Amino acid sequence: MKDEILHQLNDPGQLEKLYRTNKGQFKRAFATLYPEIKGNAIADCWHERLNYENEEINWGTANELVLVIMASLFAGLIAKLPAIFHINEEYFYTRNIGFIVFPVLTAYFGWKSKLSIGKIAFVACTTLAGLIFINLFPADKKSDTLNLSAIHLVLFLWSVLGFAFVGSRKNDEDKRLGFLKYNGDLVVMSTLILLAGAIMSGVTVGLFSLIGLDIKDFYFKNIAIFGLAAAPVVGTYLTQTNPQLVGKVSPVIAKIFSPLVLVMLLAYLIAIIYSGKDPYNNREFLMIFNALLVGVMAIIFFSIAGVSKTDKSYAETWILLLLSIVTIVVNGVALSAIVFRISEWGFTPNRVTVLGGNILILVNLLLVTTNLFKAVTRKKDLSGVRRSIAFYLPVYFAWTILVTFILPLVFGFK
Repeated sequence: MKDEILHQLNDPGQLEKLYRTNKGQFKRAFATLYPEIKGNAIADCWHERLNYENEEINWGTANELVLVIMASLFAGLIAKLPAIFHINEEYFYTRNIGFIVFPVLTAYFGWKSKLSIGKIAFVACTTLAGLIFINLFPADKKSDTLNLSAIHLVLFLWSVLGFAFVGSRKNDEDKRLGFLKYNGDLVVMSTLILLAGAIMSGVTVGLFSLIGLDIKDFYFKNIAIFGLAAAPVVGTYLTQTNPQLVGKVSPVIAKIFSPLVLVMLLAYLIAIIYSGKDPYNNREFLMIFNALLVGVMAIIFFSIAGVSKTDKSYAETWILLLLSIVTIVVNGVALSAIVFRISEWGFTPNRVTVLGGNILILVNLLLVTTNLFKAVTRKKDLSGVRRSIAFYLPVYFAWTILVTFILPLVFGFK
């Protein structure tokens, strides 16, 4: 791409064709070349075009606004189904919580990505398969596989959303990492929307109470639930139409917390030794340990996904390397604990799931750590690290399929 840009530098039409062929690759190549071609009028124009950030809020097209409003109402209606059809709330929400938001977000990105008919059929069939399977699952409150399937179904639907986000491109590293970045941005934006909504709800209920009208039950059952369901949809719309709003916030948060989490993890591992607590004979402690592992891994991934492969400083890369190494140690402790529990008390659905999840995470962390080590010792960029994250994501998708659909069959839905 660099050679093509240089060759076509004085031909605006050909440059535009190159850009439209592969925008991500063009941007990366141009950013690398620009210091050499700075001063060329066409190059300077392209630099401004590729780096322009609109400070005004972009509300998108009328069609997009209509789609977002309809999607928000649809998500709210799904959330209200138990009240409309008198369905047991515990039964409905434990099994179908993921279907409130993920299908409408998947439809939104499918529309934006202009998915082919075949891929639309794949998305629809996988979503429908999950819906039918989880709702035909035998009702048994003591069933471990039901809980595991319900939890991993949410991750399965999240993976389908990622498929729609990436769109028609195959093995596109930037789009896959862009999906992780989108998730970080969505968490920030949705949190802000929910905080603003909570303040507005409190003020609204308070104002009506001052004039003797108690609308609390009506408001939270009929209005607030629509707001909760709509928050991720509206947050997605804002992050996609206005990437400048929070596009730099999640990487900054990850940058701030990476060294803090590293210090916390080191202190925590030392404290475990002195406290006498261990995950080998304490199930709840092991669960918290694994939750900590997933959270730290997410910080590492968002730190890398939120910036380009050349934006990380040498010191930041070192911090990520150390954090990855410590996380591998945490993973090793958790993995040894679950192996110990299996050897002592045998296989159960929970232990098999934790064992498989820990092995998957360990392999991914080893790949990331190896590439971070190469980046530090050989003064390379983070392209290898980014690749090891991007191309491992389908492995997690395969794992969600296994736990959601196959594990319950293996253990007889117990």
